[in-house]
Formats: sequence, C-alpha cells, structure tokens
Amino acid sequence: MIDHKKYNMMYKFPEIAVEEKHIVATYQVIIKTKDADKLAMAIADEQTTGTWIRVKYETEEKRAKFGGKVLSIYEIPPIDPGYVPDETCYILQIGYPMTNFSQDISMLLTTVIGNISSSGKVKMIDLSFPEEWLKGFQGPKFGIDGIRDVLGVHDRPLTNCMIKPCISWTPDEGAELFYEAAVGGIDIVKDDELLSADMPYCPLDERVPKFMEMEKRAYEETGEHTLYTVNITTDPAHLKENAYRALELGANALMVNMYTVGLAATRMITEDPNINVPILGHVDFSGATASSPYHGVAHHLWVGKLSRLAGVDMEIYGQPYGKFPSDQLALTRGIHAFTQDWYHIKPVLALAGGGTIAPAVPYIMQLFGDDCCIAAGGGVHGHPMGSRAGAMSLRQAIDATLKGISLREYAQDHPELKAACDVWGYGKEELLKNYDLMN
Repeated sequence: MIDHKKYNMMYKFPEIAVEEKHIVATYQVIIKTKDADKLAMAIADEQTTGTWIRVKYETEEKRAKFGGKVLSIYEIPPIDPGYVPDETCYILQIGYPMTNFSQDISMLLTTVIGNISSSGKVKMIDLSFPEEWLKGFQGPKFGIDGIRDVLGVHDRPLTNCMIKPCISWTPDEGAELFYEAAVGGIDIVKDDELLSADMPYCPLDERVPKFMEMEKRAYEETGEHTLYTVNITTDPAHLKENAYRALELGANALMVNMYTVGLAATRMITEDPNINVPILGHVDFSGATASSPYHGVAHHLWVGKLSRLAGVDMEIYGQPYGKFPSDQLALTRGIHAFTQDWYHIKPVLALAGGGTIAPAVPYIMQLFGDDCCIAAGGGVHGHPMGSRAGAMSLRQAIDATLKGISLREYAQDHPELKAACDVWGYGKEELLKNYDLMN
C-alpha cells in the first residue's frame, strides 16, 4: 500500500503553509522539461535540508520540520496532454518554515533566493509573510504621514532635489545651492548617492553645519522647513558612526545607499532607537538584481516590499519620463508595494526621480498620485534661470496640475515654469528627447 501521508509530506496548500508559519516564495521558472514537480522539490530541498544526494542525518522527521514545502505549480500557458514545448514557463510557490531562520533579512534572502539564483532561468517574483514573522520588524519610523507632519505639508506632492553636480562641489558651494533650492520651494534636499560622507573636499563635518544654517535661513524667509538627507553610506562597520556624527552636527534626515550597504545594514540604522529622523533609501545598484526578466528578484519586490521591510521612510523610485527606462506596469506594482496595507508597517514615500523636470510633473502625478514626491536634480540646478527658479518651476507645475490647468496655460503667468517648458518641452515625446543618449 502507498503511504499517502509520506508521499504528501513535502506538499501543502498555500493557506495551510501560511497558517503553519511558512514564508511563501513565488518563482517564475523557465525550463525545458515537463517535470515541474521534480524541479519544485529540488528547489525546496536545495534551499532547506537537502543537497544533491541524501545524507545520514537527513531524516524524514527533519525534512518534515525543516524542509521546504511545494505549495502550487502552474504552467503558463496551460499545457495540453501530449504537447511538449521547447521551453515551459512555470509559476512555483515554495513554503519555507519560519523556524529555519530568525527575523533576519540576510538569512531570509539566503534561504529564498540563495543558491538557486545561479541555477538558470529562476526569478523570485513575490514573498508573503505570516503576521507573526513581520512583528519582528519595526518598518519605517515616519513613513509618508510622518514626513508630512515634520514638514507641515499635507495638501500637495512634496518636492526633492539633489545637489548637482553629483560630486566635486565644496561645502560653501553646496550650501549656496541648498539655500536657493529651499527658498524656491524644495521640501527635501539630498546628497547625491556618489557623494560619500567624507570626501576630502567636502567632508560631512563641514557640509552638514553649513547646510543646516541655510535651512534655518530659508525657513525664516519662507516659513517652510527643508529636510537635508545627508549620505552616511560607508562600510557597514562605520555606518552608525556616520549617522551619529551627522545627527550631532544638526542633520534632520539621513540617506543610505541601501542596496550597496545591504538591507540588513540599512535596517540596523532605521531601527536604532537613537536615530529619530526620516531616512531615505537610495536605489543605486538595485538594477543589478532586478533588471532581468529571467533572473534575480522582481523589481516591485526588491525595490518596494523588501526595502519597506528594511524600514526606510522614503525611497528614490524611477519614473518613465526621464533618463532611465521604466516599465509602467512594474512601476504601478512598486507604488502599490510602497503604500498598500501591511499590518503595522507604515507606507514609504516614493521620490519620483531619474531625470525629472517640471514639464514631466503632470505625467508623474498621473502615475504616482498626489501622495508622492517630485525628485529632480538637473531639472532644478540646470534651470536656465538658476536653482531657485528651477525649484519654483516644480512647485508651479504641481500647482497647475492640482488645479487642472495645463502647463502651457499656467506658464503664461509663471516665467520660471515657462522657461523650463521652453527648454525641455511640454509633451511626452519632447521630454524623452532630452535623454537620447541614455535611451
């Protein structure tokens, strides 16, 4: 007689797996075989108890407790009996027992996409977590509402700019650009991701006090506060040191290149009880693992759900009317990952950047909604009338869009917006021509 309990030991329905405290990973797999069950079991084994051959202490009892469970297998499109295509795309779901790892992002990723990331056309496209496991994560301290509360702005998209050029400027030059942007209406000024904490010509100890002096001056003139997200990125061993130093110097926000220092190192900063300012996560390097249709981690999961799990309050997110190509479907999924209900974990503010200019604002707001941040660097500091006018052109474009007035009409009474549109265009096709070299 066939022992059906033993046969089905490594298989479960998804709802049972979640109830029994499994983290569920969903994969897209493309293979030249119809034996998807064998492949799914191989993945479940490889990432838990198994290796390529059974060994002495891999008992059935241990496999039942620690082994991965096959939850579902779907072929796309469904295959008719007798038809064997050259390659078949499968969606596989594997459940990994929570007991295999603590609430640790590094070990989570090692488990769900570790060795199998080198096994061919295997891409992780989603992760689902039991509420009990998520309770071990704080998530963003501020999130969208907290950032708006700090700035006192609740009725419009926020604005962000990066100091440009990316590097080479002195603290005095950067402070001047900061002031002009802040007076022009920028809510959040950030270091470029290429500017480290201690460039010899622009050390953190010099630039933070100068920038915060300009923040105070701009506030006295406009009544609007400006966050300065100073880049503390460095070797993880010294990340806290940089964070504490920036705060002692008066920084009111921080920035981390989260994919180069690692999500776990980022979480170390976001969950530190001594760090109580908004934290910006930068997306550089994220495309190294999320840009292939066949390998790596889906963009909305990597830049969205996992970064939110790591606890950043805001994150640069590429918009499709700039210098980097962006798929709108992936973009929409990412925005949802930033903001949809997720137990106690607060939503993340998306900073729509990557070559943003004032004429793109209506299209960005159409995609991102009003609860976003318009992020521009060259579009502010490269404005033909200067940085202050560049910042003003962003705010004017936002005002026009909220009022339902076309930029062409609104620009007639707003010279800063008109100058931006005269240089960079009004329509989508005109906008993209500015980035021919990148596209």
